[in-house]
Amino acid sequence: MKLYDSIGPNPRLVRMFIAEKGLTIPTQTVDIRSGENRKPEHLARNPHGQTPTLELDDGSFLSEITAICEYLEEIHPTPPLIGATPKERAECRMWTRRIDLTICEPLANGFRFSEGLKMFKDRVMCIPEAAPGLKKIAADRLQWMNTQMQGREFVCGSRFTLADLLLFGWIEFGNQVGQPLDPANTVLADWHQRVAARPSAKA
Repeated sequence: MKLYDSIGPNPRLVRMFIAEKGLTIPTQTVDIRSGENRKPEHLARNPHGQTPTLELDDGSFLSEITAICEYLEEIHPTPPLIGATPKERAECRMWTRRIDLTICEPLANGFRFSEGLKMFKDRVMCIPEAAPGLKKIAADRLQWMNTQMQGREFVCGSRFTLADLLLFGWIEFGNQVGQPLDPANTVLADWHQRVAARPSAKA
């Protein structure tokens, strides 16, 4: 296998997932700043022009972070980062879906449509007037997530999962692009420190 990697929260999430699994997968960096990801060579791997993309042993390609992580979990089930039982897997997928749709997506587009507009205006449909509202949605859902995390070590209770990796990666990204975590979200701030202390956070 080979991971087509780049800067950004999604590739980092997959790198952390791989590190948590104890796997070694060769990587090839795709320069998204220069637009390498929009050139024919990479579009042949991923028609959306996104990273990360995982090349499988048979030469086929997988993209989308959850699909990549699900595949790696299937072929390397230990340690389980999605779940070892149907209930555990469903719980992780539930939280991953919630975090992706209500926090990651509005946070990402809030950035693309404002601070990142110069880079993204010719690559994706951008709606600059939507940026302030999208940022408010992400901040509101982070506040809601703070309440949901009360009394929990991780998103799925005592289990460290893909849901934690997703949330961590995008909070880290938000902190770098003008959407910092509100310090009033003390439960999330404490959780963030615990995840940041894991060796995989250096991936």
